[in-house]
Amino acid sequence: VQLVESGGGLVQPGGSLRLSCAATSPRSIFSIAAGAWYRQIPGKQRELIASISRLGSTNYVDSVKGRFTISKENIKNTMYLQMNLLKPEDTAVYYCNVGTAEALKTMDFDSWGQGTQVTVSS
Repeated sequence: VQLVESGGGLVQPGGSLRLSCAATSPRSIFSIAAGAWYRQIPGKQRELIASISRLGSTNYVDSVKGRFTISKENIKNTMYLQMNLLKPEDTAVYYCNVGTAEALKTMDFDSWGQGTQVTVSS
């Protein structure tokens, strides 16, 4: 499965962005596998911030809970991350991936997309 992240950019603190994760697959991948968003700050480890099960159950890391919303459109093979009330500390490269619940936690994937840069700054 090839994944392409998009939607990043420069936004002021308090602003919003919606990231997209488009999957190139002949199957409706998000209806058969869980999906997740990660972010990585230079010099730090990649961090799982939000996940969604194939049935639509969601989980968030505390630092984004209440501000970010993960969702998906199975028919479009696309997953989203709506980010509101952005803070400078949200600045990072954001990545998505799909797999089993265990793989999402351990980041045991064959490959990653190129990511999309989010910069929160005034």
